[in-house]
Amino acid sequence: MHVELKEVLVVDVAVTRTKYMRATSLICFALFVYQTSNAAILPEDRADVMYHSYDGGGVKVDGPSVLVRKSYKDKISVWANYYVDMISSASIDVISTASAYSEERAETTVGVDYLRGKTFFGLSFTNSEEDDYSSNTFNFGISQDFFGDLSTIGLSYGYGQDTVRRNGDDAFEEKLHRQNYGISFTQVITKSLLVNMSYNGITDEGFLNNPYRSVRYADSASAIGYAFEAELYPETRTSSAAAIRGIYYLPYRAALKVEYRRFSDTWGIVANNGEVAYTHPLPKSLTLDVRYRYYTQTSADFYNDLFPRAQAQNFLARDKELASFTSNSFGVGISYEFGLELLPFFTSGEINLSADYIQFDYSNFRDLTAAAPAGEEPFYQFNATVLRLFFSLRY
Repeated sequence: MHVELKEVLVVDVAVTRTKYMRATSLICFALFVYQTSNAAILPEDRADVMYHSYDGGGVKVDGPSVLVRKSYKDKISVWANYYVDMISSASIDVISTASAYSEERAETTVGVDYLRGKTFFGLSFTNSEEDDYSSNTFNFGISQDFFGDLSTIGLSYGYGQDTVRRNGDDAFEEKLHRQNYGISFTQVITKSLLVNMSYNGITDEGFLNNPYRSVRYADSASAIGYAFEAELYPETRTSSAAAIRGIYYLPYRAALKVEYRRFSDTWGIVANNGEVAYTHPLPKSLTLDVRYRYYTQTSADFYNDLFPRAQAQNFLARDKELASFTSNSFGVGISYEFGLELLPFFTSGEINLSADYIQFDYSNFRDLTAAAPAGEEPFYQFNATVLRLFFSLRY
């Protein structure tokens, strides 16, 4: 499966705000990268190194990632990726109900790609470990070029099994099973226009909530006007995600990318995402990238910022990631490509520095750190920055 390191990390760093949804998000994106890649050509032999950093809303995530890929006789390509998150959190929901924490997540992926004629096969396995969470995921994909290599169709399947634990409670251990089905179609419309359409169906079954998280409910006996109880989620979730993307290559070697994605699930969440990006070549082998992304979502059916009483309903959630919110993201990146004629083993390389600034605004999740009566606190909002330094050598 063709997974470009710098692209995967862009997404994964952005979703680390939601600890127990990271694995699913990364799988979905990896499958998309595979589906939209050129099926008739194996990925380049390369070694990639990246440092990534996320800082926002009291959460800091940073760490390195290394990917190495090597092909054999233009038919088989093997690759491996090692990726580390060092996490410290004093987010609004953490400081409201618990204390700040630090932890580390280490993820290892190995994969193999096989090219036979115009058919591309990809297989990979990922293991992710934290002190209270383990995840193992298998991914398989196949794509085929046809109509004179102007069209590509891709199919993919992913299966994951996670183990959820709780620090301080050795008896607590829950399971989570994840499946992802994907289909993608890419069409060359003209010599300058490429269009891709994709669909992913995702099923999750098992323990889907955070073992540390609580909801709040109105309590007149409390001095602050509310009390807390453990959240409780359904044990199944089915999600659908569809996207259409277009890339238009301009005459002066620039490119314009437009993307729209829609997500919905059986919990009642509906999300819409639009993105526009522009790539412009500069002198001296430099390339400038600018991008803007808008995201909006509705809240889950069983979400509430303040429940009217204890055990008010069968399922309870106050995770801000299940609340209604919008976000705006602004990004810029600069890349430099260079040759390595003086080194016999390497052919070329690339250095990339990229930054994104993200604004989050919630419409039904309140800031409990503000001094206000229960249910009248201001709605929460925060800003985040994502930085990535990427270095690649091709051989």
